[in-house]
Amino acid sequence: MKVVLADEMARIEKIAYANGANEETFMHTAGRGVAEQVFEHFRKYPPPHRTTLLCGPGNNGGDAYVVGQVLLKHFFHVTALAIAPLDKSRPLCQIQAKRFIDLGGTIEFIKEGASIDFFGASLLVDGILGTGFKGSVKGNFAHLIEAANKSKLPIISIDIPSGINGNTGEIGGIAIVATETVFLGLPKKGCFIGDAWNSVGRPYVFDFGLGEKAINEAHEEFITLTDELVRQMLPKIVWNRHKYQAGYVIGLGGSPGMPGAPTMASFASLRTGAGICRLLHPKGMELEFAHAPLEMIRIPYTSDQIDFLIEKLNSASAAFIGPGIGTSPTTAKMLKQILPNLSIPCVIDAEALTLIAAHDLPLPAGALLTPHHGEMSRLLHLKEKNETQLEFFKQCTAFVVKHNTTLVLKGSPTMILSPHISPFLMTRGDPGMATAGSGDILTGMIAAFLAMGCPPIDAACLGTYVHGMAGEFAAKNLTSYCVIATDLLDSLPAVFRYFLSKEN
Repeated sequence: MKVVLADEMARIEKIAYANGANEETFMHTAGRGVAEQVFEHFRKYPPPHRTTLLCGPGNNGGDAYVVGQVLLKHFFHVTALAIAPLDKSRPLCQIQAKRFIDLGGTIEFIKEGASIDFFGASLLVDGILGTGFKGSVKGNFAHLIEAANKSKLPIISIDIPSGINGNTGEIGGIAIVATETVFLGLPKKGCFIGDAWNSVGRPYVFDFGLGEKAINEAHEEFITLTDELVRQMLPKIVWNRHKYQAGYVIGLGGSPGMPGAPTMASFASLRTGAGICRLLHPKGMELEFAHAPLEMIRIPYTSDQIDFLIEKLNSASAAFIGPGIGTSPTTAKMLKQILPNLSIPCVIDAEALTLIAAHDLPLPAGALLTPHHGEMSRLLHLKEKNETQLEFFKQCTAFVVKHNTTLVLKGSPTMILSPHISPFLMTRGDPGMATAGSGDILTGMIAAFLAMGCPPIDAACLGTYVHGMAGEFAAKNLTSYCVIATDLLDSLPAVFRYFLSKEN
């Protein structure tokens, strides 16, 4: 699914109006779509179902009044809190507000500096500011947003959480922290940048009638990964394969005192579907790997066995390099000789990225890198904090093109970059995944998909998406507080069952 600038969304809406579409019809359809999400929310909870609409003077406020109309027709208790008098609101907002009143709705107007009453609401609908917002949130707008956030009530935002710039992701001092956001038409780029993502909550998308032609004409900034898109990328399993055809992964990792990271990456490769996984580790660590999974084949080496290491690595279908490998000068010297001589798909992560950045080590042709933002900043040799996230992403894009590599920029959301195609956004996952070892699991998973024959961009999309879903499944069972990295491994079978069941 495309992610667009707020300005681009406005452009294609104008084209639709010029071709005969009706703005009021769009508003009614959008409002009904958001109302459906309200119904879905309340299905989880017993009555009373009381909703308070937070209405600005623009079309976003008009959308909220339509939501209220739909709820009133279904005998819900609805009150609206309005920022501005109706005669100072946009024409469509005025029309929808009057229809809301005609159906029995009540509108309370916020007084400057007065305390705000949400009238016993169990849910707030945010229609304060729309995608055209830029600048700072001031006056009653800021007052209402602050009160809504402090209320601890669930909030459904219409199209964008109020206070976020839909182009840049900048927050105008304060923004609604939504429980859910219903994107109208297409998601807006600003919602996925920096701290703005913390305000979105669980994202949903509703098509209010723009039509396929208009959506196809829209220029995307990103493509969001979906179940259907990822399902199409999954490698097929044939009946008569053997373990090497299933995918042979070899890892280069570990250092004294650090056996866990490469062990998790190796086991993740096997659990993701690789038929065999071997791990190259420094000689002398044999006892540290004594409790590693029986299926993981361990091969000790010494740092002067360069030819041996290159031969072993190139004998596999795909490799991962970096988990637990350490940052010693000896390791840097070893990687400097190995990396240019790799001829297989390769995932590079963890300390290997640190060494590449510190020593300007060469990247293997077509390598796939999985840095978090700090590691990426080191790869870009950024000595100070970036001015904006947008500028940071531009530099990441230039890095990908320069080095002809695929980049998984880990975070929430995760961005996947590859030369000369639109970036992908992966929005699945759970905060509980911010735990030691989670990235090592991802590295092993991507290596497995590479070994199964997936192109690097597909392996990156598959690995991150399945990894994110595994985190969601684990957190559902354990809560976000209790998830540890190996819980993701335990959740992988459920994720694959989910995708396989959808094929039947």
